[in-house]
Amino acid sequence: MQDRGLAAYIAELVGTLILTFAICTVVVLYVATSASAQTGSDFAVVGLVHGIVLFGLIITLGSVSGGHFNPAVTLGAAVMRRIDPVDALVYILAQLSGGVLGALLVKGLLLDEGRASHYGAATISPLLGGNFSGAIVEGIGTFLLVLAVCAVAFNPRGRHEWAPLAIGLTLGLDAMIFGPLTGSAVNPARWFGPALIGNEFGGTWPYIFGPIVGALAAAALYRFVIAGRQYALGPEPPTPAGEVVEQVAADVSTAARSGRK
Repeated sequence: MQDRGLAAYIAELVGTLILTFAICTVVVLYVATSASAQTGSDFAVVGLVHGIVLFGLIITLGSVSGGHFNPAVTLGAAVMRRIDPVDALVYILAQLSGGVLGALLVKGLLLDEGRASHYGAATISPLLGGNFSGAIVEGIGTFLLVLAVCAVAFNPRGRHEWAPLAIGLTLGLDAMIFGPLTGSAVNPARWFGPALIGNEFGGTWPYIFGPIVGALAAAALYRFVIAGRQYALGPEPPTPAGEVVEQVAADVSTAARSGRK
């Protein structure tokens, strides 16, 4: 469990602000709001912006705060005891604040253009049967995102250097697949900011309940299936003494063979 401080809280606020601003801006510019719109929606562009922005934020700010920028990710980290509960609460408050500030920035820059889309607010599409279906979609999207974070970033045996790209790509794919259905918020802070500023809450509970369930399911899958008995609450999984001895012997043998050549 890592110690967090003011720098980490500020990084989460700023990162979530930038993420929300970028996502809501591209939604305003590239998602059609009516059947009579001159151009259709381009969810490929929307998805690419999601992925690229999150990738960049994790690269630049991840070393300070861990690069959550999402209450659902913070919840998953708290469940696995990768972050102190008090720090997790401050993270979530910082993320929600960042979401609101990001949406305010969108409104300030695109006041007229963004009014029709409520400044990038996520809503349940008529293609779905209702709020329950929307909650399922948000839960699946969040499950995939948090699972990517757990399996690559939190996993001591994961390829950590690939974490920003893997997480960014997952969010981008979420937006391409689920964007036409729910806006693919998969992030209560990204949903809350434009919902508050644009006064369009899109059903509310699917964007809270869905991500919570998805995050908990992803943490459980990682804990009991991917990590299994190698799971540890600390930064590294336990290594049996016999395995250590075998590894040292193998290293010595390899070194000896190399020396003879």
